[in-house]
Amino acid sequence: MEVVPASVATWDALADLFARRGGGDARSCWCLWWRVRAKDFGTPSANRERLRGLVESGPPPGLVALAGGRAVGWVGLGPRPDFERLERSRVIPRVDGATPWAIVCFVVDAEARGRGVASALLAAAVEHARAAGAPTVEGYPVDPAATPGGRTSDTGAFTGTRSMFERAGFHVAATTSSRGGGAPRVVMRRDLG
Repeated sequence: MEVVPASVATWDALADLFARRGGGDARSCWCLWWRVRAKDFGTPSANRERLRGLVESGPPPGLVALAGGRAVGWVGLGPRPDFERLERSRVIPRVDGATPWAIVCFVVDAEARGRGVASALLAAAVEHARAAGAPTVEGYPVDPAATPGGRTSDTGAFTGTRSMFERAGFHVAATTSSRGGGAPRVVMRRDLG
C-alpha cells in the first residue's frame, strides 16, 4: 500500500472509493462537511465537483491510500482555517497556540478495514503536514471507550478514534460537547517542532 497526495492522477480512484458500498457518508459528503458552512453544504453531485475542484487547483485537500492501483483509503487534511465549519464550531473549541493543520476525515474501504489503513493514513498525514511546514497537527476523534459498551458506529468514527491518535503520538488538548456515533469527541494534538 502507498499513500499519496490527492491529485488529478488519483481522482478516478478516489471517486471510485467514495462511490463504492462501504464508503459510508463519503458518497454524499465528499469530505466537505468540515470545509464549508452548513448553508453551503451541497448535494452529493455538487460536493463531488467541489472536492474535484480542490484536487485540481491544489494544494491537495487530502491523501489517498492505494493498493494495486485501487484506492482503499482517504484522509482529509489541511490548515485549520481551511475548514469553515470547524472554525465556526460552538462545540469543538479552538486550542490556544500555533495554528494547526487539521486532520478531519477518514474513509476506509469496507474490504480493507482491520488492516491498518486508517493508521497508515494518519501517519502519512502527520508527515505531509510536517513537510508543508505545519507547527502542529490536530484531530477530532471520537472516544468509544467513554461510552457504555465502549463502541461507536462506523459512520460516527469518520474522524478516527482517540486510541488510534494516541498510538500516533497525539495527546488530548481539549474536551468538546460534540459527539459522533454516540461517543464523545475530543481535540487531540501533536506538536511537530
